[in-house]
Amino acid sequence: MDINLELYKIFYTVTKEGSISQASNILYISQPAVTIQIKKLENQLGISLFTRTKHGVILTDEGKILYEHVKCAINNIKNGENIISNLKNLDCGTIRIGASTTICRYILIPYLEKFHQKYPNIDIQINNNTSNNLIKELRNGNLDILILFTPTEDNKDIKITPITEVQDIFVGNKKFYDLANNDINKLVNLPVIFPNSSSSSRKHLNKYIKDNEIKIKPKLEAGSYNLIVDLIKTGFGIGFVTKEFIQEELIKENIFEIKIKPEVPKRTIVYATIDKKEPNFSVKKLIEMIKE
Repeated sequence: MDINLELYKIFYTVTKEGSISQASNILYISQPAVTIQIKKLENQLGISLFTRTKHGVILTDEGKILYEHVKCAINNIKNGENIISNLKNLDCGTIRIGASTTICRYILIPYLEKFHQKYPNIDIQINNNTSNNLIKELRNGNLDILILFTPTEDNKDIKITPITEVQDIFVGNKKFYDLANNDINKLVNLPVIFPNSSSSSRKHLNKYIKDNEIKIKPKLEAGSYNLIVDLIKTGFGIGFVTKEFIQEELIKENIFEIKIKPEVPKRTIVYATIDKKEPNFSVKKLIEMIKE
């Protein structure tokens, strides 16, 4: 049975008001038009829905049964409309973000701080993981947006949008100050601290080493970016870090840049979403802030 939902809306309004004339005023259609539509619904259902009285209309027993179901349907539609309205106004909603701990700290948090101040009712979930794992979670629908370095793999199903460029450098403490300007090959016999093998920074470093045919091996590998910085400051060795993330330490002269040649190529931090999939309202607003 394929019945126009508008007929149920008219039936619901007439029942709620107990009067065809009152329903006519609310629906902005004439009384004869309301009567015609009610009659049409009755014919399609094969039952009488109302009994006419001097004071208006009252439901038949069959009409009472139908009204309870129609009322639930109308209320569900209204609730759905209210939820959509709240989502559009960002009065509720959730953003599921994937990013490394380092990018969260130095790139994402300033955006989230601004976003949270403006939209405090939006729930924010952050997943810290490697780029490959985050991309899998994005594909599986478990994340809405990623903030990461440009993936090295070909991901045709993922939309990549640049945010900013950063420069990776080698640094050391005062112990290595005399290396402030040097050739990369001079570091071969010195203790060097690398990011761990699964990180995007390590993959970028490995490519640089391979492209320039450099024979350099790490004295130590560390998974935590902050740990690498701490080890550098204590003089454990020379570390590979992102310049924009250690500005404070460079200004304080706790560590010094070793300007090796050839220079490490810059990298781009991007945000990534599934291509051809419409982001929700909350994600759209975050993207707008990032673009600003």
